[in-house]
Amino acid sequence: MGVCQLCLSAGGEVIWEDDRCRVVRAEGDEGARFPGYCRVIWRSHVAEMSDLASAARDHLMRVVLAVEAALRQVVMPDKINLAALGNMVPHLHWHVIPRWHDDSHFPASIWSQPVRPVAPRPAPATEVLRRAVVDALATSEVGP
Repeated sequence: MGVCQLCLSAGGEVIWEDDRCRVVRAEGDEGARFPGYCRVIWRSHVAEMSDLASAARDHLMRVVLAVEAALRQVVMPDKINLAALGNMVPHLHWHVIPRWHDDSHFPASIWSQPVRPVAPRPAPATEVLRRAVVDALATSEVGP
């Protein structure tokens, strides 16, 4: 299989973490085109949701949903896309992607070809995003 990049590095700017998973902000072109785009990455190296015990799956999904709620509040997208592909990196992680009707790829996935040029949207400040995630986790009964 080779070396897993999500085992070797954070996978982006860490916004929140506990002993089981971390929330990172996507970097590079994806992060610039879809400001606020986050990934929720399971710490241990497993490939599928079914590799986790029920309580671990519940925890991970609560974190994913808290990140979704935080992004809805902070960047006010028209839609949130959730994806857990793992085709390129078979380490369990969820993409939490804010989308707008006029973004470069809408209505297709962000991994398809762009359909229009767009002006960049402002990215939320790291501390604003972090606070929103922490607040959403507190209200969803998920915590460190």
